[in-house]
Amino acid sequence: MNHDMTHIHPDARIGQGVEILPFTTIAANVEIGDGCRIGPNVTIYDYVRLGAGCQVFPGAVLGAVPQDLKFQGEESWVEIGDRTVVRECATVNRGTAASGKLVTRVGSDCLLMSYTHVAHDCCVGDHCIVSSFSGLAGEVDMDDWAIIGGGTMVHQFTHVGRHAMVAGASGISKDVPPYILTGREPSCYAGVNVVGLRRRGFSREDIEEIEAIYKLLYGRGLNVSDACRQIREIHEGSAFAAEILSFIESSKRGILR
Repeated sequence: MNHDMTHIHPDARIGQGVEILPFTTIAANVEIGDGCRIGPNVTIYDYVRLGAGCQVFPGAVLGAVPQDLKFQGEESWVEIGDRTVVRECATVNRGTAASGKLVTRVGSDCLLMSYTHVAHDCCVGDHCIVSSFSGLAGEVDMDDWAIIGGGTMVHQFTHVGRHAMVAGASGISKDVPPYILTGREPSCYAGVNVVGLRRRGFSREDIEEIEAIYKLLYGRGLNVSDACRQIREIHEGSAFAAEILSFIESSKRGILR
């Protein structure tokens, strides 16, 4: 595990079967779960917890201090789940006290492709993909199974819903509701993520129900409050409708048009 050119602080907590390759630096307040593969040329600063079975590729930096002028050196963390893959030169920064969160989270079974950035206090769910050259600004929430296409910039405080897919080279400054595709310039609703939902085992009936909900929201020329009222009436008892309405009603930035 230990090579001459590798610096692992003696207080770092390293699990069983962890492979750490040369020229890697691991600080004191770091926990690495069993079976991870780290490096070469990886930097893991203080206050990082990495789950089991993760892979971290060359040039990645985990736990650097936030790029936020409000940060005052407080103890804050990066927490990454199990089996997540962090590719070349990706960066995940620590949380801040100003956000009230003090932690940046990336879930399990995620893929952060090369040159991606996850900023302070983001919360990325499980099974998410952030494609190469994309950046999540501070306090972005990305729910389970969401996918961000390459070269995409996601504005601070934005929320990307479950199973949503964002086209490459997008600029996202409004919340992206669950189950949809977004693309074009400026970014807007581009249909339901039918292919992704089929791959994840959603039935034809489920997909048709989701499409009918979004037809009311985006296809009838209604304002958002009127569309929500109709969705609530027509799809009473639908779990998908309840989830989509909850997402819209809790949106702080407003949803995509």
